[in-house]
Amino acid sequence: MDTSVIRSTSAWSGDEIDLFLIESVIPIRLSCLSSSGAPLVCSLWYLYEDGAIWCATQKSAHVVSCIEKDQRCGFEIAPESPPYRGVRGQSRVSLDHARGPETLLSLIDRYLGTRESGFAQWLIRRQENEVAIRIEPAWITSWDFTKRMDA
Repeated sequence: MDTSVIRSTSAWSGDEIDLFLIESVIPIRLSCLSSSGAPLVCSLWYLYEDGAIWCATQKSAHVVSCIEKDQRCGFEIAPESPPYRGVRGQSRVSLDHARGPETLLSLIDRYLGTRESGFAQWLIRRQENEVAIRIEPAWITSWDFTKRMDA
């Protein structure tokens, strides 16, 4: 993680944020603005590569049309159960249509562990309609209540 984008109040260092993003196999919550200006939040699978967070979704997904109109987003990656910890931040996002199918396959490997399941096969049959979403944090912070919750 580029340390220049980490908030000074972050509980973790850049290396610790990197480790969390690599090891956590949970969805990212991505927020963007809808065409009406109202917030939209969606959960997507993600992977972390070269300082960027990558997701994939169908080209026809509502989040894609929102991103095309306004590239600003917020994000959070945190487990639902204790101990409460995670990362959040803001970013300008970009869409990469060429990388969509490749990103989807990497996400299937990461989250499902196999490309042979019925769900994986269903996703793979639709991969040509995937677009990759690249999230490069403008700022990021982390929180970790593990010690407080263990007390």
